[in-house]
Amino acid sequence: MARINPTEVIGKSKFNRFHVALFIWSFMVILFDGYDLSVYGTVLPVLMEEWKLDPVVAGSMGSYGLFGMMFGAILFGILADKIGRKKVILINVAIFSLFTFLCAFADNATHFSIYRFIAGLGLGGIMPNIAALITDYAPNKMKIKLVSLTLVSFAVGGAMAPTLGVLLIQNFGWQSVFWVAGSPLLALPFMMAQLPESTSYLVRTNKKEKLFATLNKINPALTFNANDEIVEEKVNVTKVPVVGLFKENRALSTVAFWFAFFCALLMVYGLNTWLPKLMIAAGYGLNSSLTFLIALQGGAVIGILTLSSLCEKYGSKRVLIPTYIAGTIALSLLGFGGNSVVIFILVAIAGAATTGAQVLIQAYVTSFYPSEMRSTGIGIASGVGRLGGMLGPILGGFLLTLTLPNFMNFVVFAVAGLIAAISISLIQDKYSTSNVLNQAESNLADAEKKGQKASALN
Repeated sequence: MARINPTEVIGKSKFNRFHVALFIWSFMVILFDGYDLSVYGTVLPVLMEEWKLDPVVAGSMGSYGLFGMMFGAILFGILADKIGRKKVILINVAIFSLFTFLCAFADNATHFSIYRFIAGLGLGGIMPNIAALITDYAPNKMKIKLVSLTLVSFAVGGAMAPTLGVLLIQNFGWQSVFWVAGSPLLALPFMMAQLPESTSYLVRTNKKEKLFATLNKINPALTFNANDEIVEEKVNVTKVPVVGLFKENRALSTVAFWFAFFCALLMVYGLNTWLPKLMIAAGYGLNSSLTFLIALQGGAVIGILTLSSLCEKYGSKRVLIPTYIAGTIALSLLGFGGNSVVIFILVAIAGAATTGAQVLIQAYVTSFYPSEMRSTGIGIASGVGRLGGMLGPILGGFLLTLTLPNFMNFVVFAVAGLIAAISISLIQDKYSTSNVLNQAESNLADAEKKGQKASALN
């Protein structure tokens, strides 16, 4: 009878076909999460004209989906730690795909807002659980990078919406960009067959056969039998995962994560909702204004790919603080206008420091909490962040009604970036699960070396 530690088997594994399949499905799901990020901003100028919406009403409509995401992130984050991440991900995909698709058939603001709210419930649970599942199965040396590479599709999807808007809206109407959002429904049967369940859930529910089958895919060289004993890292876990977020010196970091998520999503959704409209007000046409939204997401993609490697090398905290400061500066300068090339560069930097940095925070959180409360930790942080996301579109609409100088609209969002940087600086990495486990492994290695030296002397 062998003693099997799933965490150790996964941590020491090499990247293989199992990880590739998980990565592809996760990438696709997050792609459509990102698509939803900017699809409303893509159609907003057309909807405001067609339905005669004022900026405040239009901003409120953009927040209904985020209101649903707030509840979805918290509800499905906690639920995933109870019934398993795979089940929750499949439920979420079905909800957000169906109701985002139905937005194409809304003929007034009320119906549109109801569909957006229900779709938001599903969307809220997607990123926290995908990020947690990727972290569960990523080799130790690739955790942050693999989560970041998966979540880069969020920015790719964000760029896909305005790109399709440029290609489709004039010929097929604003509804066409919502038709595309229904396509993940076709992939659900394949996801059901190929997505793995989290190891912590399989261990907790005593599903050894499924667990060993999954571990065998991760490392085909290993063999298991029914008599093998499953052992895990000892982590103090409360019956109420939310309470665990504040135990073992995690309280300050948990609150700091919440503030950072709030400010980050305020900037992300505020800019993605109102940037095209702000550029139209500055004298650009619809298609030209949408290219700025593409630049925003393009900057996010480049930022994620570049910054994730730096996070692996120097740590997430050391990278995120200067990233948010750079975003604060870029947003402040953006409001003063200038050469088009300079504007595009500033927008791209803002994209890296908003959407890009938000993806990196997701990866940061997944490595901070233990597996047993990982979905809860990132789910509640995302839920609190959605409050900021709800405020962003409303705040943008309110600012436009004040007819302030253009630079003031951007400065307000820049301040949020500064607060996010301060919040990140308060996170205590020494209490993160990854650091505690690494320290335990280091202490064990030191003890073994001392034991070997003592044996040699004897």
